[in-house]
Amino acid sequence: MAMRRGSLIGLILLILMLGAGGRALWVWLDQPIERVSISGEFEHVNSDYLKARLAPFVKGESWLSVDLNELRQRVRRIDWLSEVRISRKWPNALVFELFEQHPVARWGDEFLLNEKGEPFAFAPLSPPVGLPDLAGPPGSGPEVLAYYDTLRRRLAPLAIQLTQLRLEPRGAWRLQFDDDVWVMLGRSDREERLDRLYAAWQRRLSEQVSHIRYIDLRYPNGVAVAWHGETEIDD
Repeated sequence: MAMRRGSLIGLILLILMLGAGGRALWVWLDQPIERVSISGEFEHVNSDYLKARLAPFVKGESWLSVDLNELRQRVRRIDWLSEVRISRKWPNALVFELFEQHPVARWGDEFLLNEKGEPFAFAPLSPPVGLPDLAGPPGSGPEVLAYYDTLRRRLAPLAIQLTQLRLEPRGAWRLQFDDDVWVMLGRSDREERLDRLYAAWQRRLSEQVSHIRYIDLRYPNGVAVAWHGETEIDD
C-alpha cells in the first residue's frame, strides 16, 4: 500500500513538474511580435503602405497567443487586399502572404471594382488611369460589370470605345462613347434597341459623331439624336 501511495505521489509530482515546465516553455516562446515580413506581387500598393496598415493589427500581440485565423479576417478588411495568408516564423515574427486586388473599373467617386464586381475603396492611393467608369445602386457591381463586358464586345465592330455605364436606381441604363456621346438605353428591350443603334451608326451616325450630344433609344421605333447646338431630331 505504501509503495502504491509513493508511486502515485511520484506520478503527481512528475505531472506537476511537466506542467510547470510546459507553462515556462510557453511563456518563453510567447514573446511579443517584433518582426513582420510581407510577400506577394504588387502593382498598385507597396510594402510601406501595407506595413503601415498591418501595424495596428499586430500591436500588443504575442507570437503564440495571437489567433491567426481571426487576425487574417481582420487584415482582409484592408482595402486593396483580396486574400491574406499568415504563418509564424521563429522566434518572434509573422509572415504575411498578401494578394492584391485587381481593379477593372471605377465605381462612383470613391471605389474601384475588382474582377468579381466587388467594390473596394482606393484612397489614399490614386486610382489607375484608363479604367471604365461604372456606377449603379448598392450591390449591383457584378451586374453592371457583366453588362459592361457584354456591351464592349457588342460594340467592338463599330470601333466604339465604351467609357461609362450607368444603371439608374429605377433600372434604366445609359452609356457613354469615347468620353463624349451619351446613349439612353432605358430599361426594356435592350437588345432590340442596340440593334437599332447598330444600324443607325453604320448608316449615318458614325460620320457625325463629333456633332452628337446624345442618342436616345427609348422609343418604340427609330433613334432620337440631339445634336450640339440643335434640338432633337428623329433619325
